[in-house]
Amino acid sequence: MPPPLSVAVSLTFLEVFALVLQGLSLLPSLSGERMAMGVTSVAFFLLYGAALGWCAWNLRRRRSWARSPVVLAQLIQVLTATSFWGGGTTYVAVALILVGVVVLAGIFHPDSIAALAAADTEDARDR
Repeated sequence: MPPPLSVAVSLTFLEVFALVLQGLSLLPSLSGERMAMGVTSVAFFLLYGAALGWCAWNLRRRRSWARSPVVLAQLIQVLTATSFWGGGTTYVAVALILVGVVVLAGIFHPDSIAALAAADTEDARDR
């Protein structure tokens, strides 16, 4: 696996860890009137983390179909990060934008594209 793709996959797994951790951190607050909102929030973060993890794992295995969901997740992350801009949360915005842009750069690097295309060619030949 080319280094740019390896960095992109590694950072995506870091995002997966953060999403799952966020979902688990919401578990203690499940009670009372806001139970439905809490359950859906926990489910969202855990399912999003699991789906992104599955895509990152398949990207690591050089499955080109996994590139699109990871790219979409990064675009959502970069756009969502702008809501943290200003005040005490600017550092969160900068970190989210930086990670998203680095993952996108790694996925769209020519070496990464070539590696994924070569894997597709190998898969097509094996069929």
